[in-house]
Amino acid sequence: MLSKKTKYGLKALTYIARKKCDHPVLISEIASSENISQKFLESILLTLRKTGFLGSKKGKGGGYYLIKDPKDITMASVIRVLEGPIAMVPCVSLNFYEKCEDCPDEDQCAVHGLMIEVRDNTLKVLENKTLSDFMM
Repeated sequence: MLSKKTKYGLKALTYIARKKCDHPVLISEIASSENISQKFLESILLTLRKTGFLGSKKGKGGGYYLIKDPKDITMASVIRVLEGPIAMVPCVSLNFYEKCEDCPDEDQCAVHGLMIEVRDNTLKVLENKTLSDFMM
């Protein structure tokens, strides 16, 4: 299940991308339009700025703007930044692998095999969907 942080981050990125304007978008405008707490949104947008999705401008006319083309922002990359691993169990994570303490042999584990299939299918969708797909 996606956290509110990730859901709101995706909504905010989509809102900024849809604006297609040459000036930064105010946090208050995004928060009001997407029904997100402004304080919570500030921390989400800061994370997205620090990880290279957004740029920001302070002061009058300030706000946030995309620094990548929407077609270059995959849903998988955003979810990894805001949520962490996409895999449901750590033993099948591509970026955050950890051996499960209760599993002596991953090759014999029925859960491990199923979760690899779930991970692979989830990644297929998330890697092939970009922010530009949501800019209707």
